Amino acid sequence: MTTAADGPEAGTVRMADYLAGELARAGVTHMFGVGGANIEDLYDAVHRGGTVRGVVAKHEFSAVTMADGYARTTRRLGVVAATSGGGAMNLVPGLAEAYASRVPLLALVGQPPTAQEGQGAFQDTSGKGDSFDAGEVFTPISRFCARVQDADSLVELLPRAMAAARTEPCGPAVLLLPKDVQQARMRLPVGHGPAPTGVIPTGALPAGGAQLDKAALAEVSDILRGADTVLVIAGEGVAAADARAELSRLARNLGAWVAVTPDAKDVFDNRDPRFAGVAGVMGHANVEHCLRRADVCLLVGTRLPLLARGGLERALAATDVVCLDSEKPFVAGTALVGDLREALRAVTGRIVSGPRACPRHPGPVPTPVAGPDAPAGPGRIVPYAQALAAVEAALPEDAHVFVDAGNTGASAVHLLPAPRHGRFVVALGMGGMGYTFGAGIGAALATGRRTYVLAGDGAFFMHGAEVHTAVEHSAPVTFVVFNNNAHAMCALREEFLQGGVRDDDVFGRTDIAAGVAAAFPSLDVTGAESAAHLREALLRGNTGVGPAFVALDCDPKEIPPFLPFQPFAEATGDADRAEHTDNKENADERRAVRAG
Repeated sequence: MTTAADGPEAGTVRMADYLAGELARAGVTHMFGVGGANIEDLYDAVHRGGTVRGVVAKHEFSAVTMADGYARTTRRLGVVAATSGGGAMNLVPGLAEAYASRVPLLALVGQPPTAQEGQGAFQDTSGKGDSFDAGEVFTPISRFCARVQDADSLVELLPRAMAAARTEPCGPAVLLLPKDVQQARMRLPVGHGPAPTGVIPTGALPAGGAQLDKAALAEVSDILRGADTVLVIAGEGVAAADARAELSRLARNLGAWVAVTPDAKDVFDNRDPRFAGVAGVMGHANVEHCLRRADVCLLVGTRLPLLARGGLERALAATDVVCLDSEKPFVAGTALVGDLREALRAVTGRIVSGPRACPRHPGPVPTPVAGPDAPAGPGRIVPYAQALAAVEAALPEDAHVFVDAGNTGASAVHLLPAPRHGRFVVALGMGGMGYTFGAGIGAALATGRRTYVLAGDGAFFMHGAEVHTAVEHSAPVTFVVFNNNAHAMCALREEFLQGGVRDDDVFGRTDIAAGVAAAFPSLDVTGAESAAHLREALLRGNTGVGPAFVALDCDPKEIPPFLPFQPFAEATGDADRAEHTDNKENADERRAVRAG
């Protein structure tokens, strides 16, 4: 290794330049992050290279979620870069989401110069001199973590990190990069040409892996061939493996119903007659209805975590379960573990019958919920069902949708059909509020498609400042903020489960649209006062080239379609019906909200 102070040496490059070139070779088009002294050399190298676009976020958590949204919509490796100290620590919740949700990311984290380690350096996380070790922080939430001790070692560590991130189970890889190592010069590996300029390889994640177990394949195929009725529950793994066509083909050959997990609405056409609905705590009663009629429940691309199986436990226990996934399921059953596309093709090849119609079923009928439609200050409260119907009417078929946490998330998962040719992403790995603002921007910049972000006011106040990033980069993102002036899911839990003795999570009214409009005069901002007004604003945003922002008022007491709240929603509905009978009111006067 040659230091920067030695001056350039023939046949050498700065390590930061080598790294930027390798990102381009891997098909990376964007690097998201927040700059700082100990990562500025990499940003400089990316700028000079001209192939990878550096995008500066407002917060490192959102920088990670930008890389996450980029990876989920392109199937490329998402890259985030941050400086040392607080910048590095701010990466943790985003990387934890990517780890739990199996999203392939590479985090490049600056560190103080090696000579200062253990000497009281600013933001020292070397583990020396009584400092804590950043590696010990990142290792539990990464598939690979290493400190790059010298420039030449990057030649070995970088491909290992990239491979670990993109090998099942996928997840983040972390490289800790001291500043002097980034600046050092290194010899190019033998046979290594100059970094590509302007030519982006596809960079899609590699398929394949260990061969499928023949005995498990035979057992799974025999079980499915012997079943008269099958319910498929498909998960996010189908999208990650780009296996939608294989899933559809197997479902047709089995004559199966198809349900999806809450984070995988886009893996099967929501308008297909086979579509049974969403499984789990935000799902549809029809899924349990089909499961009780099924001989076999086939899990595809999901381990069926708790949010996806909530309310189905008894029916699952009474049904044979088969799982095709890269990992074993959380429920008892027969598993074929391996590459999902290969598994689907292999099993389909053993189902000799042609396409069959599925048995008749009610379909994903929405769960009724209760909540008033009353004036809210200068505007009007818009019920979630009406608002999401307006979103559905305006949503382009190739748009991406990113849905945040809370009442907005539960309602959107339950009520809003996924676009036919876009992603419908719900980050359930950690379920962090505010994830969508960065993720939607990353997806929009990566694909150039109109991307919808659906979030509540709580999520907006956490990470909605990333609207600034969207404006700066003219990202085609439509932000839709459902403002109930509360952390409403928390407030409902407090009311239903803790006696309603506190109101910590209910806030004074804010006019989010007015605030955003004042901050960003060039941004198309609407404060929607009705579902029709919302639809009009969304359609206008679709025709633009950059971001748009819409806020609407919702009722914090509207009960979302969320299984733990269902008994309280039913009790509220009974009380409403009793009042309706006593007062002889008609339906128009009551203006009751019925989801769907």
